[in-house]
Amino acid sequence: MQLTQFTDLSLRLLIYLARLPEPGLATISEIADYHQISRNHLVKVANSLANQGFIMSTRGKGGGLQLARPAYAIGLGEVVRRTEQNMNLVECFDIPSNQCRLIRNCFLKATLYEAQRAFMSVLDKYTLADAASLGANTELSSLSIATPPVT
Repeated sequence: MQLTQFTDLSLRLLIYLARLPEPGLATISEIADYHQISRNHLVKVANSLANQGFIMSTRGKGGGLQLARPAYAIGLGEVVRRTEQNMNLVECFDIPSNQCRLIRNCFLKATLYEAQRAFMSVLDKYTLADAASLGANTELSSLSIATPPVT
């Protein structure tokens, strides 16, 4: 399963805010610069997260974004479910548009559905606080952007 870029950016924005010292306020530009991502994309993500009650946005001088709830009260599964537009792993998960001829005699659909539930079940075990934890005395400014290994 691959999460959309929108969900990825949502998680990155939330983790950034969760790692900030109190009062945990940051600007869109600050977060975009840190992650080296498009400010325009991040504005859309921030608006969505604010509308869904994950973050609060304050305009004007001294304003910015901050978590609307404590990081320990935001589940990773909740974030993924609310930011992913389509959780259909395969065509047959969407009954109205399904064109697969194997639908009545297919073991694959049940297997993939079980795998998706397991994936979400793991995410449901963790909170934003877990995702943002870095160990003792680690500050946001000391983080380095790691690139994933090429396989």
